[in-house]
Amino acid sequence: MANATTRVQLTPAELLRYREQGYLVPAFRLAADRVAALQAALVQVIEANPGVRQESLRCAHIVENNPDGIRGHPAFLDLALDRQILDLVESAIGPDIIFWGCQIFCKPGEIGLAVPWHQDGQYWPIRPLATCTVWIALDRVGPDNGCMRVIPGSHTCQTVFRHHENRDANLALIQELDEDQFDADTAVDIVLEPGELSLHDIYMVHGSAPNTSGRRRAGVALRYMPSTSLFDRGLKGRPDDTRSANFGDRPIWLARGVDRHGGNVFSVEHGQ
Repeated sequence: MANATTRVQLTPAELLRYREQGYLVPAFRLAADRVAALQAALVQVIEANPGVRQESLRCAHIVENNPDGIRGHPAFLDLALDRQILDLVESAIGPDIIFWGCQIFCKPGEIGLAVPWHQDGQYWPIRPLATCTVWIALDRVGPDNGCMRVIPGSHTCQTVFRHHENRDANLALIQELDEDQFDADTAVDIVLEPGELSLHDIYMVHGSAPNTSGRRRAGVALRYMPSTSLFDRGLKGRPDDTRSANFGDRPIWLARGVDRHGGNVFSVEHGQ
């Protein structure tokens, strides 16, 4: 576990694994007191949003004026802009970083929804597609409670594969990858202890099983893009689909460096 004042970087071996496999569980881990504070913040978010599925707590870092209708908690914005988290992201995508998304994936015990096999690039308004997702475990996460599963190397052709719409109410997302586009037998479970994290590429094929265990499975996904890409606000989520996001009004942060693209709009209200 790194000291909070220490600069954190992926080792050459870690970076090579991320490049080749499309995902990584680095050695870095959040301190226990930070995890406890985030767990408490999650409880507050859940209590503040009683009508929202816990798997769909989008923009949980925004307290007010959340375009996705969630009342969030500032602890998750603090986490997203944490210097050491940004250090890890910089190792993966470079020094000019835009933080654009945060979602809590909290699967309650016994009734937690599955996440279908998909690629993140199927959903997101980023051109060209480029994002590193940092997935931080707030609970112990394993196969028994629906941990994330990935298809190693599925990102290498940098292509969004064929998806179809699946509106099954037992799924947390509606876009599902066609079965002939990947080999599920090659899947790897991402097993994490509280405070551990994984990184994955925007083209990585991934999903997760439902949580049928008796214990919760909670994690927070932080989304970062290199500022050489554009967050295209003209590409909005479908208004008739409660599981689609409103990208047109979503605030984004220049977390580090400069806007290399030059067209990204940071003036949308940050809701803090």
